Amino acid sequence: MLLKFALAEFKSDREYRNVSPRTLSSYFMTLNEFHEYAIKHEVLNLEDCTQSLVKSYLVYCGKEKKNNPTTVNSKLHTLKIFFNYFEKEMEIFTQKTNPTKRIGFAQEEVKIEVFTDAQIKQMLNYFQRLKYRDKTFHAYRGYFLIIFLLSSACRLGETVNLRWSDVNLRDQVITVTGKKRTASSLPMADKLKKEFLEYKLFVETNFAVMPEYVFTDREGKQITDNALKMLFKHLKEQMNFKNVRLSAHTFRHTAAHRMIMAGCDIGTVQKILRHSNVSMTLRYFALWGTALAEQNEKFNPLNNLDI
Repeated sequence: MLLKFALAEFKSDREYRNVSPRTLSSYFMTLNEFHEYAIKHEVLNLEDCTQSLVKSYLVYCGKEKKNNPTTVNSKLHTLKIFFNYFEKEMEIFTQKTNPTKRIGFAQEEVKIEVFTDAQIKQMLNYFQRLKYRDKTFHAYRGYFLIIFLLSSACRLGETVNLRWSDVNLRDQVITVTGKKRTASSLPMADKLKKEFLEYKLFVETNFAVMPEYVFTDREGKQITDNALKMLFKHLKEQMNFKNVRLSAHTFRHTAAHRMIMAGCDIGTVQKILRHSNVSMTLRYFALWGTALAEQNEKFNPLNNLDI
């Protein structure tokens, strides 16, 4: 089977399985890149894809494209899904001939970056100055976005897909749709409710018809993943932060960090961050163990024993 036909077959199968457009787009960013790499190495057929070809592609991503180990692992994960489909469903490969079966994931550096108080204030002050100077939609949206991300710990996809119908200001609950299209309810802090009310009023006065989505462009259309990334890229240029990535996920890490340092228990942190597996939550506690040590000292069973 020609590799280009295999890609079309895989796409049809994922669409049939109702994979989200965002996930499908992510798959094909890698698969199309791999396809181009295979052609350059004169590999046209799916059956001719070998373990050596896949490994050389991953090395190319790391050395030539400067992808970090996390990104390389993400690409390998996509390729495993792709080739496993043609092994299990189409029976083109066996466990022995599947080119990804024996390729392990690269070791990743465990580093979770967070913003300092000064950096958060610097970002808010930047948008606040713009807001008071010319009251532009861009400035107010950016200002509210930072507050929302810090308070909700939402992922990028959850943020761009948030509708006004998902925001219950009366009961102070936000419903977000996360990974695997799983809906979760998040409590809304009083301060966030106040900001939501003000931002909603601002949006209502700037659009003839209330937009469906909370975060939009100037025409009221849903903001895209890429547009939000570009917003962070522009903000990074203005802030000139050192040793910290300016992204939605860094806000998420920062929210987790603040909760843990304030003494929040692991179960609550897991629920707020919507981790399906507590092992990811434990990584945060392992990194920021000061708060954990303080809680252990406070609640340790030995404290009440006369020994």
